[in-house]
Amino acid sequence: MSANEALGFLMLFGMIGVIFIGFPISFTLLFLALVFGGVGLGWEQTFNLAYVQIWGTMKDEIFPAVPLFIFMGFMTEQAGLMERLFGAMRTLLAAVRGSLYLAVILTATIFAMATGIVGAAVTVLGIMAAPMMLKSGYDARLSAGAIAAGGTLGILIPPSIMLVVMGPVMGVPVNLLYSASFGPGFLLAGCYIAYTLLRSFINPKLGPAMTMEERRVAHHEMTTEKVRVPVVALGLICMIAMSYLVADTAFSTLGVPPLAVAVGPFAVSGAALLPAAATAYPFFRSPYFRAIVLGIAPLSALIAFTLGTIIGGLATPTEAASCGAFGATLLALVYGRLNFKSVVNASMGTMVTVAMVLFLAVASNVFGSVFTKLGSANLITQTLLAIPVGDWWKLAMIMAIFFILGWPFEWPVIILVFLPIVMPVIEKLQLGLNKMDLLLWVGTVIAVNMQTAYLSPPVAMSAYYLRNVVPQWSLGTIYRGMMDYMVIQVFVLVVLLLFPWIALWLPHAVR
Repeated sequence: MSANEALGFLMLFGMIGVIFIGFPISFTLLFLALVFGGVGLGWEQTFNLAYVQIWGTMKDEIFPAVPLFIFMGFMTEQAGLMERLFGAMRTLLAAVRGSLYLAVILTATIFAMATGIVGAAVTVLGIMAAPMMLKSGYDARLSAGAIAAGGTLGILIPPSIMLVVMGPVMGVPVNLLYSASFGPGFLLAGCYIAYTLLRSFINPKLGPAMTMEERRVAHHEMTTEKVRVPVVALGLICMIAMSYLVADTAFSTLGVPPLAVAVGPFAVSGAALLPAAATAYPFFRSPYFRAIVLGIAPLSALIAFTLGTIIGGLATPTEAASCGAFGATLLALVYGRLNFKSVVNASMGTMVTVAMVLFLAVASNVFGSVFTKLGSANLITQTLLAIPVGDWWKLAMIMAIFFILGWPFEWPVIILVFLPIVMPVIEKLQLGLNKMDLLLWVGTVIAVNMQTAYLSPPVAMSAYYLRNVVPQWSLGTIYRGMMDYMVIQVFVLVVLLLFPWIALWLPHAVR
């Protein structure tokens, strides 16, 4: 080992130690890179290297999507869309045991497709669902785990900010990485739902169904909410448009002429399905159905058009993110929530989060370039490649390392600092897949792995987000609840390793 390689490892271990003490990550990375680079490479070369990395990072065409997606998430939160979505889900599922668990996870899954902000999702879910769970006698441990785990789905399901950052690091298109993450994300949400429902059916005391009085209260809250007229029109337009698209797409594959769907002896356009149903069934004209439409349809339409254009290749992530941010602002306007305070809150939250992510991206690239120039990264790559085990074991080793790193570190450090170090090893794995499929599959496995960073102590940011809004639950109760869902995450991780098609079927379909 040369002197520069030893210096690089000293820089790496110094970074880990200083971060454990509690120093800010971004400043630590930049400071260590400049100091150790100046000693090992010379000050002029280090500053030139830092300049090139900073300029290159800021020129990346993917990064402008980060502030736009973050603003979209904060604005949907300010618009109260998550509260309406949760209310609709809770009332629809009232008769089911464990209905609040189910409502929490379904709401988190849908809302994850509107924002990749874990902190906002866990906080809002805690404020909305925890008081109802406490009042209904739901198990505290299972409830805390459902809220914390459901809120972290935003890190995996598009438009995840982590996937936007991961794409350039791995050299894969973000739209394909997005499409690859849907299968694992929905599988994970499905496992959460199955686990909570199974526990509730085995022991009804853990998650009793809503009483008739609670259902009447929920129904009254939904059907008497004061909503502006444009919102009703928007909800109906979204439902009609979705019915139109689904009907025309589905029946055109069966040979039915476009814009016409055979219904008995008649042929009606897809856009006429909803009015026809409303005429035939009075339920579709009831305040109850109107409340469900207003709770689900607008947000679902925003998600469909934002993510659909990215996955279908019709728009770049930045273009789709700008449309999504505008759509979220429009929804806040028509719901009567767009005011000076909401705009300031969304803008301040966006600036704080974006500053953290982009500054960390710059500092990590400078740190990684100095670490590579010192030769330490190449030494690690050669060592991993020389280990006398099969490629499957090498992949398992990388996943185990990332799993352990997820306990003390959050995903930005792992994706921006440690992932580039092992990328040469990942690219040389011979696992029966072509290079693009290999990178997409490994990327989704890493994304599932990184989700544990929000559920694993001592960092476990989801626990602190939840504890701040639900002081009735101790950190110990929240930690124990999250551990149950970490077991589910590990199970899904193993399933994803054994069956790569879970992640690859959608990218193949949209290519």
